[in-house]
Amino acid sequence: MFPKLALISLAYLAVVHAQQVGTNTAETHPSLSWQKCTTGGGCTTSSGSVVIDANWRWVHNVGGYTNCYTGNTWDATLCPDDETCAANCALDGADYSGTYGVTTSGNALTLKFVTNGAQKNIGSRLYLMASDTQYQLFKLLNQEFTFDVDVSQLPCGLNGALYFSEMDADGGMAKYPTNKAGAKYGTGYCDSQCPQDLKFIAGEANVEGWKPSSNDVNAGTGTNGACCNEMDVWEANSVSAAYTPHPCTSTGLTSCSGSSCGGTSNPDSRYDSVCDPDGCDFNSYRMGNTTFYGQGSGFAVDTSRKFTVVTQFITNSGSASGTLSEIRRLYVQNGKVIQNSKVNIPGMSSDLNSITADFCSTQKTAFGDTDSFGSKGGLPNMSKAMANGMVLVLSVWDDHAANMLWLDSSYPTDADPSTPGVKRGTCATSSGVPAQVESNSPNAQVIYSNIRFGDIGSTYTNTGNTPTTSNPPSGATQVKYGQW
Repeated sequence: MFPKLALISLAYLAVVHAQQVGTNTAETHPSLSWQKCTTGGGCTTSSGSVVIDANWRWVHNVGGYTNCYTGNTWDATLCPDDETCAANCALDGADYSGTYGVTTSGNALTLKFVTNGAQKNIGSRLYLMASDTQYQLFKLLNQEFTFDVDVSQLPCGLNGALYFSEMDADGGMAKYPTNKAGAKYGTGYCDSQCPQDLKFIAGEANVEGWKPSSNDVNAGTGTNGACCNEMDVWEANSVSAAYTPHPCTSTGLTSCSGSSCGGTSNPDSRYDSVCDPDGCDFNSYRMGNTTFYGQGSGFAVDTSRKFTVVTQFITNSGSASGTLSEIRRLYVQNGKVIQNSKVNIPGMSSDLNSITADFCSTQKTAFGDTDSFGSKGGLPNMSKAMANGMVLVLSVWDDHAANMLWLDSSYPTDADPSTPGVKRGTCATSSGVPAQVESNSPNAQVIYSNIRFGDIGSTYTNTGNTPTTSNPPSGATQVKYGQW
């Protein structure tokens, strides 16, 4: 997952993580139901809710209305250092629909990309709640996770991302006593990029060494970052989609500093953190099937209409006590099960259509990529995080670092697009510039709905005909160097 931000604010509303609690606006979490399923007992409905990440909220001085952070700059008086800032600043409640374009209806969550309320909001990141003060934890081993999604209104440059992060269920309140806001206010975020754009980490501010962004008037990076295991179940728009595990050698949120954070903020030391920033991704287009996913009836999965995404976390023992050995993907659309596309890349077996140790190692070799996935523990380390429990993240965002080209275009842009692994979708390399996406696609949105979790095979049905296969189209040849 590449970094995601944020909120364009007026002078009185700041974008920031904070640890104290404000009282100017009541925090009311929008309700969102989901289902827990078993093979023998069917599915039962759970009454959950969602909370918006603290990075999108108004933060002001405790008991007042003065911003702690405006634009991409800290208030030097309120925030002279990390500890003082955490004590001085309060995080307030959210107007979910009016400010952030977040609405729920039964089991459906709609995230609008641009919302013009009292201020202009861009994107959002939310977490599923188990209670008013605790995130819902999912233990994924030997289970499957399923949801419906509508990406028809997500063009090039946008990412409707649904993923799991090894965050603390309480948002870090127990571990970090200076954090008084906790999960109720969306604190405690971390991911495999070890993001340094977070304003508060582990109960303290990230003001020391803060550098305002050169291309985002609301963002910057501090000295510190927040690392943890990340399982990207779904990163997608209407053009391309990928699912990607990102293991770490540490457990839970681990703070980092400077170049040791690696990731997107430190291109010269990208692989120096405890986490794998690249992951082992399965993007059907990148893996050689260019007609599997896209808009229209000519694709196996037609993104102009809603469909179901099923992800299965298979263990070596066939039980929750085993070690993750395979991550399988399938889709359901119009009542028909669609098996994931098969690999069509030289040097890789054409039988592969899921993420396994063999898939990951041979993919890294075929694409000439750094195998940080293997060096950071691969599927076994991802397995440990899943056994511990992970928090569900639902988001929509644009990309100030790489214009989302790593998802839906040719990337790196200076590489030969005929080289296997470079092309990830049909979007132009000039696409995805945030200012242009925000201007040209203000009505973009993603809808997540009908979330189900449970035993393998219990969360979906095949009401259509024989499951659709996902081989390359008839007459297709094995992709060779220079053939696209």
